[in-house]
Formats: sequence, C-alpha cells, structure tokens
Amino acid sequence: MNPSEWFTEKVPGAESAFSLKIKRKLHEEQSPFQFIEIYETETFGNLMVIDGCTMVSTRDNFFYHEMMSHPVLFTHPNPKNVWIIGGGDCGTLKEVLKHPGVEHVVQIDIDERVTRLAEIYFPELCESNEDPRAELKFIDGIKWVKDAAPGSVDIIIVDSTDPIGPAEGLFGAEFYRDCFNCLSDTGIVIQQSESALFHLELMGEMRSAMQGAGFDHLQTVFFPQCIYPSGWWSATMASKADLGHFREGDAAKKGFETVYYNIDIHRAALAKPEFFKRAFG
Repeated sequence: MNPSEWFTEKVPGAESAFSLKIKRKLHEEQSPFQFIEIYETETFGNLMVIDGCTMVSTRDNFFYHEMMSHPVLFTHPNPKNVWIIGGGDCGTLKEVLKHPGVEHVVQIDIDERVTRLAEIYFPELCESNEDPRAELKFIDGIKWVKDAAPGSVDIIIVDSTDPIGPAEGLFGAEFYRDCFNCLSDTGIVIQQSESALFHLELMGEMRSAMQGAGFDHLQTVFFPQCIYPSGWWSATMASKADLGHFREGDAAKKGFETVYYNIDIHRAALAKPEFFKRAFG
C-alpha cells in the first residue's frame, strides 16, 4: 500500500500510531497559530488535523462533543451562562445549545481559521452558530478568563488541543486559579484530559493543579474516541461544590437528540478503572 494514501498520527512515547486511508487532501494552510489540514477519508468522512494531530472527523466527533457537554451540564444544578475555551470546530457549542435552560454561551478560540474551515468542511457542526444565545470571540481564552469578573460564569468547557503550542497555558495552575475565581459557587470547569492509558502522568499533573487552585471536588468521565491516541479519552470536571450526583431525572428526559449520550452512558462514564483508582485514590 502506498503510504501517501494514508494519514498517520504517531504517538511519541507510546510507540503506537493511528492511520486513516484518505481519498485526497482538501485544504492546508498555516494560520497565525498552527498548521491546519483537511482530508477526505475513505470511511471517516472529512478529517481535520492541526499540527499533525487528529482533531475532528465527520464519523466519530459525536463521542467527544456530547461527552464534553452533556455530563457537565446535567451535573450543574442550573447552568445558564457557559464559556467554551477553544472549541473552534463548534461541535461542542452545538451540543451546549441543545439545553433550553442555557441563556448565553461564549465561545473563545484564538484561531478564527479553525471555525471558518469548519463552516466549510464540517457544516453540520456549525448549525447553531447563529443561535441568538451564542457569541463567538476570536481572542486569547486564557486572558479572557483572567480578566473575567468573580462569579460571572456557571460552566467553563475547555475544549482544547493537546498541551502544546497555543493550548499549553490551558493546562497550568495559573489558568485553573483564574477559572476558580470567575466561577459561581456551584460552577464547574471541565477540560479534556487526554487518555488515561497513555497520559496518566499528565492527568495527575492536571488534577494536582486543579486541587492546588482550590477545587476540592474532581470527577473524570471516560468515553471512546476512535481517532485520538489509544481510542479511549477522558474529560475531568473540577468544582467548588460536590460532584457526586447529577440531575438524573433531567438527563433521562433530556428532550433533545443525541447519538451517544444518555443517562446510562452518563452513569457508566463515571466508573473508574482500578489503575485509575490506585493512581488517584
């Protein structure tokens, strides 16, 4: 097989790789922040790659977008104001706006080109961009959080790339302290936290930084994500308030369509593997 017919992402340190057979390259460009490629694949639809790392595909994006959104929204007692840091493909924004109680969502992504390319190659993810409750900003999300008024937001969703390049500061202790300051008393920050199989050390560093920022309550949800390293991904919630329960009744009668998320998936996603329990107690 000609290697040029495949896109392959190698995982440093894990001695593994993930490949998709491609039909053609649709687009490439160097934005002011990162190198963006769009491929048409044989079986996964369109694929966005940033700095050599798979970001989103037509076929399996619903796992990530739904699990970054619905577990945290159904865990918060009454979410009205939501910020999405990153999330330029707008899939998470679309899922958040399915919740009728949400009054205002601000998406802050530093790279406008990600959103403009998503509008072309992933239009199904951008269907809610014109929702009157949505506000898109193309600025530095770290600075946005730092400058925010205390107690001004209910949920912060950190839908970021890996902790390199523009996203590196989103995994630091200072950022988590700023999140703590601008969240309401029952506020929650949720951040994609990589693969527990491949990135357990990073998860530990994240959790320590969150706790050091003042968050006494952490909860990690696990879910499949075929195009990401190991095929098994996670997101970690941090809050000032207890995260031991979620609004099961509301989740059971959610009133909107999903592909993956439901109340049983929510319960199952909270189950912790033994090696994770041993690592973090």
